[in-house]
Amino acid sequence: MPSQESQAFYIAVYELCQTIPTGRVTTYGHIALLAGAPANSRQVGTALKTLTTNPNHEFNTSNVPWWRVISSQGKVSLRGKDEMRQQQEKLEQEGVEVTQNGLDKYNIKLSEFGWFEGDEE
Repeated sequence: MPSQESQAFYIAVYELCQTIPTGRVTTYGHIALLAGAPANSRQVGTALKTLTTNPNHEFNTSNVPWWRVISSQGKVSLRGKDEMRQQQEKLEQEGVEVTQNGLDKYNIKLSEFGWFEGDEE
């Protein structure tokens, strides 16, 4: 069971992810910065990885757009092939251009699709 501090951080991450506009992406580091913990980008990934699929839970994989969070290099983070493809498909459904460079390496142009708090829409 995560500590109360960890739970509060996870909730902040989930709520911040819900503010990322459709068709845009942001980075783990930017979410960590907005959550007040700029050194905790890896914990952002952990929070998203532990999202439940249970639709009855307040925060779940259906209402928290985890697929809109990528690495600071504009890459879909390495995980199982199915999850990477699912992230690619969800982003493409929203109009985000995802290129595949090499075997299972998916890239997004942050200069074109990146969203950072305060950006003009």
